[in-house]
Amino acid sequence: MDAKNLILEGKTALGIEFGSTRIKGVLTDYDGNVLASGIHDWENKLVNGVWTYSLEDVEKGLKDCYSNLRKDIEKKFGVTPSKFGAIGISAMMHGYIALDKDDKQIAIFQTWRNTNTTKAADELTDVFQFNIPLRWSCAHLYQRILDKEEHIKNIASVFTLAAYVHYRLTGEKVIGIGDAAGMFPIDSEKLDYDAVMEEKFNALIKPLKLREVFPKVLVAGQDAGRLTVDGAKFLDESGNLKAGIPLCPPEGDAGTGMVATNAVAPRTGNLSAGTSMFAMIVLEKKLSKLHREIDMVTTPSGFPCAMSHANNGTSDLNAWVNIFSEFCSLMGIKADTGELFSKLYTNALSGDKDCGGLLAYGYYSGENVTFINEGRPLFARTPDSKFNLANFMRTNLYTSLGAVKLGMDILLKDEGVKLDRITGHGGLFKTPLVMQKFLAAAVNSPVTVMSTASEGGAWGIALLAAYLADGKKDGKLEDYLDKCIFKNLAGEAVSPDPDEVKGFEIFTQRYVAGLEIEKAAINSMKW
Repeated sequence: MDAKNLILEGKTALGIEFGSTRIKGVLTDYDGNVLASGIHDWENKLVNGVWTYSLEDVEKGLKDCYSNLRKDIEKKFGVTPSKFGAIGISAMMHGYIALDKDDKQIAIFQTWRNTNTTKAADELTDVFQFNIPLRWSCAHLYQRILDKEEHIKNIASVFTLAAYVHYRLTGEKVIGIGDAAGMFPIDSEKLDYDAVMEEKFNALIKPLKLREVFPKVLVAGQDAGRLTVDGAKFLDESGNLKAGIPLCPPEGDAGTGMVATNAVAPRTGNLSAGTSMFAMIVLEKKLSKLHREIDMVTTPSGFPCAMSHANNGTSDLNAWVNIFSEFCSLMGIKADTGELFSKLYTNALSGDKDCGGLLAYGYYSGENVTFINEGRPLFARTPDSKFNLANFMRTNLYTSLGAVKLGMDILLKDEGVKLDRITGHGGLFKTPLVMQKFLAAAVNSPVTVMSTASEGGAWGIALLAAYLADGKKDGKLEDYLDKCIFKNLAGEAVSPDPDEVKGFEIFTQRYVAGLEIEKAAINSMKW
């Protein structure tokens, strides 16, 4: 059946992911081939010290993203979709959306980027003897309780962004296990919230109870509800979309990144490069001890997974490229943005392996891996450093991996975690070889980038929707991905260059030593 008839018959999968700077929708067939896409650009805002998005912007952004996807379908195939085989929603993991019994928002939406939960995260980590990152939903809820915020007495539901949008579409208060792992610790054997920790948590949040306010945990392949009439209106402002379409469990961007890189089986890993930067390794066994720098989460099927998550990724890179774009305009040069990124990134390959003594931190917000709770983007160098464009760009590309590398060093060097392959995905890998070579140097392991690398998590959640609609006939998720999706996809592996490995280690030593500069900037730059 050709693509047009697949769309008319509803034998397609729709995935929509809410990223930090872009909402992206992808339509695929059941083999994972991308048929159409749509985007909506947006930005978080700092409101009274809190990084947030308004829920009105969530709805407007979703509608605009879907509208642009629908128009792309109409342009390419001359038909308007009224149904899909399944829909999936994904978003930035963690955070805190609180609603009352009438589903009204009662507190500002706290995104993953906020680091105002230190007291709660420290106390919960001590009580559970399990690392609770600052951005996890349970830390946000407990911090609100510790701060005696007025809205606490009216809480009926607490959601992540993906679970909230899914709830608006289906009326079902559920969440995929990978996203749930960013709300509360998961028992990978029972595929549910950890019961022992749950009991301890309930004692701390009385009279609230975890299972009454948090969504129910589901795994990949389970039916997570159907699109309601109101949900169809919430998604499609044209009114063409019909109710009744099944939805897969809503997932976080970590889970969709794992799916998009076929890294859902033990000893596989991936690195997602975006506004935040995180690397995942699916484990064969538990870590030997608690590490505050490492998050324990799961794959969408429930396998335990160690995550090195950095709050800061490409924001400062983008800001510098914009400066070069402004310079081009000033000189009367019309520069294509994509070409500008490509040329600057490629030129970084000619820089010194250790960046020539230059140092940068793209800390727009606090960074949990380095235990810094505020952000000050900065660039520094010594008088005898080799200050040129290639080294400058290499420094900013290296530092985007800086915090993630510290976490990966704990896993690979200290814990001896086994890694057969790691795959990179996200827009940062769109320029051939550059970040692939730098990541290989950072983790001293071969890195694969597939032709689908820039499709990212929206493609990953579309695959999870396809797995619900058509994939269960092939058994486990990892089997479905191997047999149906990735069997014919091209991917090129790049092995680490020993000199670049050595250079990245020198840069990392300077990165760690220079954290005192970042702390001084935080203390000094209060304006």
